This record gives sequence, C-alpha cells and structure tokens, in this order.
Amino acid sequence: MDLTWLGHACFRIRGREGIVLTDPPDPKSGHAIPKTEAHLVTVSHPHPGHSSMRSVGGEPVVLTGPGEYEVQEILVTGIGTFHDEEKGTARGQNTLFAIRLDDLIVCHLGDLGHVLPPADLERVGQVDIALVPISGPDVNLSAAMAAEIVHQLEPKVVIPMSFDPEKQKKDSPFARFLHELGVKELTPVPKLSVTRSSLPGELQVVALDSRARS
Repeated sequence: MDLTWLGHACFRIRGREGIVLTDPPDPKSGHAIPKTEAHLVTVSHPHPGHSSMRSVGGEPVVLTGPGEYEVQEILVTGIGTFHDEEKGTARGQNTLFAIRLDDLIVCHLGDLGHVLPPADLERVGQVDIALVPISGPDVNLSAAMAAEIVHQLEPKVVIPMSFDPEKQKKDSPFARFLHELGVKELTPVPKLSVTRSSLPGELQVVALDSRARS
C-alpha cells in the first residue's frame, strides 16, 4: 500500500484492490489538489475543503456517511461522530472511516472533534494506520486530545493531517502534537509505502510532505 498526502485531509491510498481518495477539497477552498483518479472516495462531512469531486477522475463510488461498505474488495466502516465536543451543535457532524485495503486498516478521522466513546472504538476495531487532524481546538482537536485518540486507537503508524506544513514552529499544532507523543523531530517524506509485514512493532509517527506528490 502507498499513502500520499495531497493536502489538508486528502490522501490517496493506493493498493492492490484499487485507489481510495479521502476528503477531496474544492480548489476554491484554498486546498487545491491535482486531478486524481480513484475507485472509491470517502467524505467525512459536507464542507468545501472535504467534499468536492471537481478534482476527482474516473467513476468512483462516493461514501458520505455511516455504514458498512464493500467496493472492489475494499471494506469500509463509516462511523458517525461529531466535529465538536457538543454532539455537533457547534460545528456539525463528521464520519470516521476505517478502510481495509491490502490487509491493512487505515482509519481516517475526518474533522473529528472529540475523544471516541467505547462503542465507537469497538466498531473501529484494530487500526494499523491512523490519519489524525491536528489543526487545533479552534477547528477540531487540541494536541492533547489528538494524542489521547491515538492512544485509544493504538495504531502502529500515525500520520498527522489538516495542518499547514509551512508552519512547523515550536508553538505550531504540528510541534505540540509531536511533543504530546514524545517525538522530538520528524523529517517529512513524500509517501508511505507499507505492508502488514513491514509495520513497526511500536507506535511510529510519520510526517508526509503534501508538496511532494507522485
């Protein structure tokens, strides 16, 4: 499996069974991505930065809410969550997607804004790779909450998303998130190529460079 961060909450996940694209943004939202072919698209919530098909090629199946799905042998569980800690009254609803591709489970949290209750954790089950928003409490999760969710999910790999890669100063959401997880420094890489046999034995944080698209 290859994971490439195209920016904001948008990832291209390429595996044997097909290509999954998460939360494709509208070019006018300030998070333009290149035209990208996909077999399956997941949309966490109907915001322009997460739900535009304008840059998506092919004829993908589009998932926009909770449920159990199978597309080209790609298994997906969508779980209804919220964009805030007030059950959606402040910022609305959000769908978390657990995507099984190449015998790996990738959990895309969308714009999750709260820690996960036990029932949701049980439905998610095992997670190998977690894609976690770290914009900060004004948008979704504080660094401490994001780290708590990582500990809840217990993935082998964590990839931060929904932050500005140009701003990685000491007080940035990116730096605070790394501090919460006990990581001192990371060098972004263009993409993550991983198989079940190559998963790390302990939690590993991987920073992807959304400017390096291949």
